[in-house]
Amino acid sequence: MTDPQLGISMLIIFIFLIVLGFPIAFTLMAMGVSFGFYAYYVPGQELTSNRVFTLLVQKAFEVSSNDVLISVPVFTFMGYIIDRANILDRMFRALQLAIGGLPGSLALATMVVCALWGIASGIVGAVVVLMGLLAMPAMLRAGYDNKLASGVICAGGTLGILIPPSVMLILYAATAGISPIKLYLAAFIPGFGLTAAYLVYIMALATWKPELAPKLPKEERSAPLGTVLYEVLVSFMPLTILTFVVLAVIFAGLATPTESAAIGAFGALLLAIGYGADYSKRHNLLILRSYAVIMTAVVVWLIGVRYFGLPRLNAVPIAAAALTILVMCALLPNNAFTMDKLRESVFLTARTTAMVCWLFVGSAIFSSAFALLGGQAYIEQFVVGLGLSAWQFMLVAQLIIFLLGWPLEWTEIIIIFLPIFLPLLKQFGIDPLFFGVMVALNLQTSFLSPPVAMAPFYLKGVAPSHVTINQIFSGVMPYIWIVVAFMVLMYIFPGMALWLPNYWSRL
Repeated sequence: MTDPQLGISMLIIFIFLIVLGFPIAFTLMAMGVSFGFYAYYVPGQELTSNRVFTLLVQKAFEVSSNDVLISVPVFTFMGYIIDRANILDRMFRALQLAIGGLPGSLALATMVVCALWGIASGIVGAVVVLMGLLAMPAMLRAGYDNKLASGVICAGGTLGILIPPSVMLILYAATAGISPIKLYLAAFIPGFGLTAAYLVYIMALATWKPELAPKLPKEERSAPLGTVLYEVLVSFMPLTILTFVVLAVIFAGLATPTESAAIGAFGALLLAIGYGADYSKRHNLLILRSYAVIMTAVVVWLIGVRYFGLPRLNAVPIAAAALTILVMCALLPNNAFTMDKLRESVFLTARTTAMVCWLFVGSAIFSSAFALLGGQAYIEQFVVGLGLSAWQFMLVAQLIIFLLGWPLEWTEIIIIFLPIFLPLLKQFGIDPLFFGVMVALNLQTSFLSPPVAMAPFYLKGVAPSHVTINQIFSGVMPYIWIVVAFMVLMYIFPGMALWLPNYWSRL
């Protein structure tokens, strides 16, 4: 067996092992070291002198010193904190009052809250489960069709991986070696465009078949204008301010993604504590104003650092002081955001970060051994020899990624399998930014489509017993076709993804 054939065998064995349920990160590492040992083997050399062990240390150091990856734990912490804030049900009720007169108002409110929540947290399972517990019973009580209610929650819950500041986009940027800022810009129009397409579909369906989404009783959708404005302001403004600040400081070049993630985590803690207590209207408005002032002050200071020579403050003592104040606030009586929730958020962040880092280390070692054996070159020569056009290559690549999305998490697809496709992009003249956005869109369908769809199974776990998995699958099918149509539209008009980063580069 030649070395390239051994490299391909290495890939096939790995796929077989993960299907059997072996731990992916450590399987990658073990296979990378084993096959790398063979590739670097020199007869008569001591076992411990094999260069594969040096490679192991180098790759671990590269991962730990990757500037882009440093933002992953901070954005993850921000997401877990927001998930535990007492805000989701309040946002849903406020939007229900605000748009109660529109066709399919509960479904529209669910989709908007899913999108905003996905932007803030980026955790597909958490969004689907929380909205399944909150919005699903409300829609079913209002007489909504089981399929419609299920599809809205599943489709909305997956939007967080596409809309900035998505952790998935950060990992793709780190894997592809491209600017995360440009990738965020590339995903901006497709992300919000897909959300708008979902909303248009819901309104059209509710107008065409009103029996699927009956209007709410008048007493449930009518309230004084002042009450509606107050609920919308208090519920949406803090999260909107937080999202705007995090994205604005990145796009304006005032902070790196890691620094903006730190700002977001600090803002999320403030938000969680502010929403953790049941205050009067006057106190809630005071908290909202204070929150806006604090986040505005952060942005103003960053502008001063960038353009007017203000000193860049040492982040360590500031973070320590802020965390001390926040912990003290969390210990206040009658506050729903407790130390247990803070501790749980930290633990989940550490667990997720460790998983991502081990995957990156294992993938780096595996990829190095795979390339050293000639497996990567063999695949490139094979694909080029097929004489595929750019659109045919895109179709094949996206189909493979779609199939991988059934049994695997998106982290594994991005970190392990995308490096096989990325070197081929230059051969076909495909922009890595465009390819990354298409992958994010593609994974929307993988998370929704049977037989192994993650979002429907997450929802089934919390849905009422009379809602069957077949009904959930039927409910998500229209959204899958919307995503497919959107991908075709993007391929015809790639400027939907590339115009904004190209414009930003010219500024």
